[in-house]
Amino acid sequence: MPTWLIVVIVVVAVAVLGAVIWLVTQEMQRKRLQQRFGPEYDRTVEEKDSPRAAQRELAERERRHKELDIRPLSASARERYTREWAQAQENFVDHPAAAVAEADRVLVSLMSDRGYPTEGYEQQLADLSVRHAKTLEHYRAAHATQHERSGASTEDLRDAMVHYRTVFEDLLTDGSDGADAAADDHHERRNGHDHNGHDHSEREHDRTAQDGTAVAADRTAGAPDRTEHDPNEKVRDRDGVQPEREASAQPRTEWNGGR
Repeated sequence: MPTWLIVVIVVVAVAVLGAVIWLVTQEMQRKRLQQRFGPEYDRTVEEKDSPRAAQRELAERERRHKELDIRPLSASARERYTREWAQAQENFVDHPAAAVAEADRVLVSLMSDRGYPTEGYEQQLADLSVRHAKTLEHYRAAHATQHERSGASTEDLRDAMVHYRTVFEDLLTDGSDGADAAADDHHERRNGHDHNGHDHSEREHDRTAQDGTAVAADRTAGAPDRTEHDPNEKVRDRDGVQPEREASAQPRTEWNGGR
């Protein structure tokens, strides 16, 4: 076999091997980013009109995130933010729009204390997407309502508070001792699934709608304080809203429709 033919065969083999390695590497990168960013990966692909451009964008977010000084909150800081959030929720009954604005302020302050830059909303989304992709759509939905709160209905504002709360709890507990597993379980349940694979999304939606109806009815009729008992002897507050029970050892806030 001529020497030149051997050289050609070797060059072609090396080129094919290099192409295969590149394709495998790209596929591994795609799967890794999809797993890390979840729905945010698909959203970025749609925005960039190219999977490769989306992957470059998400990889750049990871690079920037590594340079940030992200830190967990101290126990005292978590308690302080829990009190501030509870106060915002309590104010919702009488001043829904102002309460939503306060929720946004508390959340941005929490981001800052965790080490996230807060110079702009779009950058906040990009930075949060690296570790908090599960709750990013909640933040988008709440932010949209907050900036249109003058024309938003009470139910829209209530939904915004629920969305803000989801992001707030995620940021409040992330990085604290033993919180990661509890946070993951909480997000799975909020997304409509328990550990047995049961879907609770419709029941949660119905419960939220019933809570809003009960609060609106009591506020309109000026209903007096009362304590109701269901067959399971669970105490409800004056607005008829069942306090949420969470099996978590971490500090968290309870949304009860304004009280």
